[in-house]
Amino acid sequence: MQHEQVGEDEFGYMLANILKENNVNNEGMRFDPGARTALAFVTLRSDGEREFMFYRNPSADMLLQEDELDLDLIRKAKIFHYGSISLITEPCKSAHIAAAKDAGVVLSYDPNLRLPLWPSADSAREGILSIWETADIIKVPLLSIGPNVYSLAIDFFLFPFSRVQITREWKKTDNNTISNNQSDNYSDK
Repeated sequence: MQHEQVGEDEFGYMLANILKENNVNNEGMRFDPGARTALAFVTLRSDGEREFMFYRNPSADMLLQEDELDLDLIRKAKIFHYGSISLITEPCKSAHIAAAKDAGVVLSYDPNLRLPLWPSADSAREGILSIWETADIIKVPLLSIGPNVYSLAIDFFLFPFSRVQITREWKKTDNNTISNNQSDNYSDK
């Protein structure tokens, strides 16, 4: 099930239709007539790394309020997945924290670090960690720092974890980029 807020615009309706076409229950989607759907553009730099540009000041997702949540719908899900970008500004920060706290289902968290969206690295660390302990599953990417050498993004957080899914991408050094979406699951339980 999908519970998010998008703009009442072509991008919002396009996202709702894509979810529906892929058999994702989107009955929890809200369409805000007063704000646009957030956009993220991803480009590939000459060195093969991704670069992100966001249009979201303020976008509909940032304006989701706690009283707009359908907690009964969320509780019907098997997994509630949330990301750290929702923790940057109010009111969506409080809405997502309340949803995670009251979901009563498995909580999956993506601490998707996008520093340009945060006021500072310290506020990013504080915001991301504010909801870390509530997660049952945490997706942490390995960042490529050279051929076959990886650095854990978790180093940024310096925080103990219980269950983490680490995703990896391998890239060829020539112009052919391949993605090998392997996952390693770690648990101390």
